[in-house]
Amino acid sequence: MRKPLVAALFALVIAGAGAAPAVAAPAPESAPAHGSASGVTADTRAPALKAVSLAGTVALSNCSGSVVRFPNSADTDPALVLSNGHCLETGFPEPGEVIVGQSSSRTFGLLNSAGTKVATLRASKVAYSTMTDTDITIYQLTSTYATIRNSYGISALTVQNTHPTAGSAITVASGYWKKLYNCNVDGFVYRLKEGDWTWKDSVRYTSACNTIGGTSGSPVVDQATGKVVAVNNTGNEDGERCTVNNPCEVDASGNVTVRQGINYAEETYQIPACFTTGNKLNLAASGCVLPKP
Repeated sequence: MRKPLVAALFALVIAGAGAAPAVAAPAPESAPAHGSASGVTADTRAPALKAVSLAGTVALSNCSGSVVRFPNSADTDPALVLSNGHCLETGFPEPGEVIVGQSSSRTFGLLNSAGTKVATLRASKVAYSTMTDTDITIYQLTSTYATIRNSYGISALTVQNTHPTAGSAITVASGYWKKLYNCNVDGFVYRLKEGDWTWKDSVRYTSACNTIGGTSGSPVVDQATGKVVAVNNTGNEDGERCTVNNPCEVDASGNVTVRQGINYAEETYQIPACFTTGNKLNLAASGCVLPKP
C-alpha cells in the first residue's frame, strides 16, 4: 500500500509496529488536494467514459471506498462498503488473519458524480476483512440500498463476478481525493509481495494510474461495463524489493520483478460468491474462495 505524501510521523508509527503497508492519507477527510474539496479532477493522460464518475464512492477518514452490491443483492438488503484490509480502523490484519463480524460504527462520506458529499453513512459491523491473499474490508451499513438511493439519488456500484480482462480501460475512483485516474489493465501478477503480506493474482496498472496515499480502497471500475473489477491498494514507490511501500512481483517459478512507479489493485470477482441472500456472509458457500478464519 502507498505511503502518504507527508508521512514522517506515520512512518515512525509503522516502524515501531513492524512492517505494514501504508496507503492511509496524510490529511483529514475534508482536506482538499488535487482540486477543490467540492470539485473533481481527472488524470488528463487518458480519456474517461462519461459513465464512470465518483457517484457511489465514499471518503473514509484515511482511505477511499465505495458502496457496492453484488449481482444477486436486493434493494432491501443492508448496503455494503468496500475498501482495503489495511484501511481497517482497528489496524492492519496480520498475515493469515481474517476478521468476521467485528463491531463497527465507522462513518463514510457519500459522494455524488461531481464529488460533492451528499450524506454520511454509518457501519453496523465489519462483515469481512483480511490482508491475506487479497486486501479487502467489507463494511455492512445501517442503511439499505433503497434508502440510500431514495434519500440521496445514489446507486451502489456492482461488483463484477468474472475475472477482469488484460488491456481493458479502467478508472480508479478515489472518494478521499475526489479524483479519477484513468488507465488500462497492464496485466496480472501471480504473487504480489509487500513486507509480510502476499496477494494472489493482483491487477497491474499501466503507468497512467499514478495513484497516491489516500487512494487505498478506491474501486477500480471497468469503463466498458461500469462494474467494479478490483480495489486499489499499493504501488512501488522507491524501487526497493518486496519491502513496505515497495511491492515486488513474484512469478510461479519464484522469479522476482520490481517495477518502480507502477501501481496495483486486488481483484474482487471472488467476493460475490461469498455473500448469499440478504447480503449475508457465508464463507462455506459453494464457490467461495476467500480466506477463512
